[in-house]
Order: sequence, then structure tokens, then C-alpha cells
Amino acid sequence: MPLKVIVVGAGIGGLSAAVALRQAGHEVEIFEKSAFTAEIGAALMVCPNGTRVLNKLGFSFSNARAIILKRINVMDGQTLDNTAAVDVSRAEETFGAKLWAVHRVDLHKELLRLAIDEGGVGQPVKLRLSSEVATAETDGTIVLKDGSVHTADLIVAADGLKSVLQSVVTKEAGPPTATGLSAFRFLLDTKVLKADPKLAATLGRKGSSDVGSLQDTHDPTKVRYIIWYECRDGETQNFVGIHPTRDINGDNQEEVKAAMLDEFKHFAPEVLEIIHQSTAAKCWPLFVHAPLSHWYKDRIVLIGDSAHPMLPFNAQGAVSAMEDGGALGYLFQNIDNPRSVPERLELFQRVRADRVARVQILSNVKLGREKEVEEQVRRYADPRGSSVPTNMVEHVAHDYGYDVFQKCDEVVAATLFSSMPA
Repeated sequence: MPLKVIVVGAGIGGLSAAVALRQAGHEVEIFEKSAFTAEIGAALMVCPNGTRVLNKLGFSFSNARAIILKRINVMDGQTLDNTAAVDVSRAEETFGAKLWAVHRVDLHKELLRLAIDEGGVGQPVKLRLSSEVATAETDGTIVLKDGSVHTADLIVAADGLKSVLQSVVTKEAGPPTATGLSAFRFLLDTKVLKADPKLAATLGRKGSSDVGSLQDTHDPTKVRYIIWYECRDGETQNFVGIHPTRDINGDNQEEVKAAMLDEFKHFAPEVLEIIHQSTAAKCWPLFVHAPLSHWYKDRIVLIGDSAHPMLPFNAQGAVSAMEDGGALGYLFQNIDNPRSVPERLELFQRVRADRVARVQILSNVKLGREKEVEEQVRRYADPRGSSVPTNMVEHVAHDYGYDVFQKCDEVVAATLFSSMPA
């Protein structure tokens, strides 16, 4: 008999887990507090370690109108001259999967299709909207805000940064630490840039299918830069800027725009014009969260931001949630006894906890500054005492080259070997 699984939250992590557990043969139901299924936000990079998971789930990057990224161009924010370039066009050959850019809405829509489509592998996932979870018990029970009670063999808590269920699993999460940095983001129709000769030329300098990393060379003592890439078959441009935190209302478009124009006022006029053209900019402060050592309790497991919120510097937040979902589905293949759930979740924690702790800590610094967190990362070396990334090349290989399914096989094999009689 298939296990009955409840997934709390229909974000990227929740849907990845739901699809993977559906394809593993289980009966899955998602409880989502919002009244609609559409994701919000801008674009994101799906690094090769995330692509590997999505490929296994049957995700269509074509349906999601994703763009293959070929190069990262480091540019002087004032002159727009290229100062360095990283070729990622051979990511599949080097790391086993491609590097993509995709709009969050399109990613979510394709994952939702894989979850609920009647023609997919396994039973279609049931989706309950306007179903906010108030609390849960570790025996596999959730209680909704309306007082209704629902039970399952496994509860996957994918309820995000402000997780209600995290405290049911662990009390170890302390308050986050402010970084003193914030991020802004906005999208712009490519047609807007192409309609202006100067902006069209700037788009050409950045390069189609390339990432532009516009660095502040005016004040190197401050962290201030803009990441720029396209999505939606090249029809939309995505901009994310990191900068010292300002006291502004991050949801007020005009206030955010004015602050960003001032923050980046020494950047090239074309960059300022792009910011000026923005119509839905958002800004939010960035916080560091310490890694958790306990991800599950009895029948409840944390995944995604409910387990490991991380900074956006290295584009590993969403793909780590994908890895969580893929690992759950992989480890719960051929599992039909509810009594096996806690031991499978223990395997899941062994697969994920150290890996994610390293990624989480490394996400606190930009590429090239790995030495600043080396001692922290060493605490989570797997196995203990093994090497950890200390430079950009090692860092990229550590993140991009990771195969979560291979790690699952290693952990399961080690467990079987340790249980064999001497």
C-alpha cells in the first residue's frame, strides 16, 4: 500500500517533494494557505545540481521557457567594460547538467503540472487551497486554522521562512543575524531595452544568454552590485541588486526606485535608465540563519526555507529545496510500511544536513571569499576532516557538481553495511 503523505506548502520545495513522492508511488496531498496556486517573484538560476533533480522528475525547461546560460560576464558598473568572464556553456559536460535561468512563475507552473496532471507517473497529487495549517503533532497529524484535523504517514513541512511547523520539529533555531545588506529586484520587458538605442547596445554588451555581473569599482569597501540575466525565451530581463541596507519601505515601488537610483548613482547612465524604467521593484533586508542539526521528528520533516534559509549570493536556495524534494522521493521508493518512516527520515537527514550546512554557510559570502568562512564550513565536512571549498573554483564544483541521488545511494549502502553481522 502506498504511504499517505501531506505536504504543507505549495512553493518550489513543496511541489518538488510532492512530484517526487508521487512518482515514488505514494498518495500525496498538498495543503496551501493561499487561495491561488500562482507563485510570485522574479527569475532565478537553476544550477546544475538543481537541474539534475528536475530532469529526473521529467521537468520540461521548454514549457518553462527557460534560457540556457552560457557565460558570466563581470562588468565595471561605471564603464560597462568587461573585466572578467566565466564560461559556463560546458556545464553539462563538466557538472552533468545545464545551468538555466527561469522565471519563478514558469518554474512553479511546470512543477504544478507534474504534480496534478492525470497522465503523470503515479496518482495525481491532491491540492487543497485556502488551507492554512495552524499546528501539527509528530504522530502525523495537522490541524488547520478552521479546526479540521488531517492525518498522514508522513508530513513534509515546506511552509517557508516563517514556518509554523519548524517549532514542532526543533527548538534550536535562533533569531537570524542581520547582514547590513539588502536586495532589490525587478523585471523589465526586453522590448523596452530594444526600443532605446543606448539600452539596446548595453543589452548587446551584456550578451544574450549571458549573465551580467555589474560590480561597484567606485567604493570597493562596500558590497554593491547588480546581477542581470534574461528568462522567458529572452522576452524578459531580470535584475537583482545587492547593496547596503537603507531605511525604506521595500514594498513601495517609487520609494525603492528612488533609493536605488541614489545607491547606484555612480553607475553608468544606461544602468540608471534601466532602474528608472522599472515598474514593480521590491526590496528586502538579508539575514543569516544558522544551520539546523535536526530536520525531522517522528513523522514530520522540514525542507526548503523551513529548514535552511540562505542568502542569494550563490543561487543555491531554490535548488537546495529541489534537492530536498528529490531526495525524499528517492529514499521513499518501495517503502510501503508506515513504521519505516522515521528511519527513512533519519537517512534523509544524513543525506542533507551536512551538505546543506556547507552550502548555507558558503552562501554568506560572494564567490572568491570562501576563506572567510572556511573554519565554519569545516565543521560540516563530509566525512569529517575531508576537504572543503577554499576558493571560487572549488566552491562552484562543490555546489554544481553535487549529485543528491548518488549521495542517497551512498548513505543507504553505508547503513546496510553497518547493520550486517560481523
